[in-house]
Amino acid sequence: MKGSIQFGSKEIDFHLAFSNRKSLGITVTPEMEVLVKAPIETPLQKVKECLQKKAAWIIKQQSFFLTFQPKTPARKFVSGETHLYLGRQYLLRIMNDESGITNDSVKLSGRFLNVYTNDKTKAKTLVENWYLEKAKERLPKIAKPLMENFGKRHSLTFITHHSSFLIHHLSLRAMPLRWGSCTSKGKIILNPELIKAPKGCIEYVIVHELCHLIHYDHTQKFIDLQTKEMKEWEKWKMKLEKLLA
Repeated sequence: MKGSIQFGSKEIDFHLAFSNRKSLGITVTPEMEVLVKAPIETPLQKVKECLQKKAAWIIKQQSFFLTFQPKTPARKFVSGETHLYLGRQYLLRIMNDESGITNDSVKLSGRFLNVYTNDKTKAKTLVENWYLEKAKERLPKIAKPLMENFGKRHSLTFITHHSSFLIHHLSLRAMPLRWGSCTSKGKIILNPELIKAPKGCIEYVIVHELCHLIHYDHTQKFIDLQTKEMKEWEKWKMKLEKLLA
């Protein structure tokens, strides 16, 4: 069941489900949806009254998740355009095969991100595939020590493959609304777009998701743990928001 309440000039939409429970619960998801679970036969008016009382908290939670969403700017993939890699800006250059470099490839050279191809329409796909390969290569290496140290401090076990730096509890997945997530089974999922951000920003997202292994919601205990694990997390969070906004 769907509904909404008015809080000042803000309209808050919610999804309501009834179940065999004793108390009413309100959850704000990372997608900024408001989920309400209420005991069977709870009057709708009572549900809305509870939502009104929690409205300020709901808006605060939605604002938090909004700032955590990727806002990667649109690109045209033409020469002269700037592209980010690990927090640094590179100028894109589309080059033909006269350069002597293998055709249909992407390479960093100084301050340039060179795309070697005779078909400029391939530039977008080539660059995106290059980013994905770099994400598969670099993100697990950044995550590995963080996961292992976190596991030791909190008596958690992560299965790793030391020779190839594969982390079986880490995976990459394109997520238009999130930088990272943590499943109920303890798997950390990272957005490959993170490869464009500085290492500190990447570490912040990983630490954030690791802390969810201990505290699922964004309670004060979660914030305290995140601060203990990474004292300057707010600095890197703000940098991530500004860099890819």
